[in-house]
Amino acid sequence: MAMVCLSDFEAYAKKYLPKIAWDYFAAGADDCTTRDENILAYKRIRFRPQMLRDVSVVDIRTKILGSEISFPVGIAPTGFHQLAWPDGEKSTARAARAMNTCYIASTYSTCTLEEISAAAPGGLRWFQLYIHRNRAASQQLVQRAEALGFQGLVLTTDVPYTGKRRDDVRNGFRLPPHMKVKNLEQAFEVCKMSPLDPSVTWNDIYWLRSLTRLPIIIKGILTREDAELAVRHGVQGIIVSNHGGRQLDEGPATIDALVEVVEAVRGRVEVYVDGGIRKGSDVLKALALGAKCVFIGRPALWGLAYKGEEGLQDVLRILQDEFRLSMALAGCASVSEIGQHLVQFSKL
Repeated sequence: MAMVCLSDFEAYAKKYLPKIAWDYFAAGADDCTTRDENILAYKRIRFRPQMLRDVSVVDIRTKILGSEISFPVGIAPTGFHQLAWPDGEKSTARAARAMNTCYIASTYSTCTLEEISAAAPGGLRWFQLYIHRNRAASQQLVQRAEALGFQGLVLTTDVPYTGKRRDDVRNGFRLPPHMKVKNLEQAFEVCKMSPLDPSVTWNDIYWLRSLTRLPIIIKGILTREDAELAVRHGVQGIIVSNHGGRQLDEGPATIDALVEVVEAVRGRVEVYVDGGIRKGSDVLKALALGAKCVFIGRPALWGLAYKGEEGLQDVLRILQDEFRLSMALAGCASVSEIGQHLVQFSKL
């Protein structure tokens, strides 16, 4: 089967993954309105391409927090990669390093931070943190990540409680016995009483800053008000995210929320976006609306399900090629030339 676009990988993963694993990765909250809207919202944005520009050489490199990446697509934090491929997050880390981009490793990895780090030494990696009721465990994770050379700390803010994902409830989802949430104490099991701390507030940003010298990126921001609070609390980056539509259903699509957040921060911190990116042209739209970089979640898992590290590289390579082509066709020879003049919202 020729793998030409990301939907080919999606079809493969749906066909060959065990149903319980596919349902877990695909799940959105409640009616899945927000999950689906993340994709549909990109289709309402139209290009305003610029003609007769010299695009004989197209430079797609960019920098995030000072680190150069080969193109503005990174890998978002998602849990339980061993459900997709036996080597799990080790394969993810190797693919990201091979493609010279950023991988955000999840607290809920099925490989340890040490295993992820050893699998791809020298790769650009950030660590995604959930603050747990056991603050000592969270503190230890942050300090382990920094000691291992992770270069950013991504605090997820939109999970005081886990959203209701109906298929997971129907399936009684839990990890198979041979898989563990490796970064947390052995006794930890998903689907028992949530270890997440629902009392976390903005003041906990100061607590995190007292633990680490790593830049703090805050994930889950969807409004102007929260973007302004994030800047006020000294974060270095914001990921506009609705958790792939897995938390509060019927919130905004992330590409729609991006505009509001970018306007609010006025260039004071870098802004990224995840959710709904399925084509290189989606990446171009996100950058035109002010994102510095996008992060992909489910498509990375589809790539792993196809051929592990090699499959994920294929996914990233397709996005890279599509992004380069979209830039050229829109009249941009470098990422710095991408701006809001390139897009308009469809009146349909």
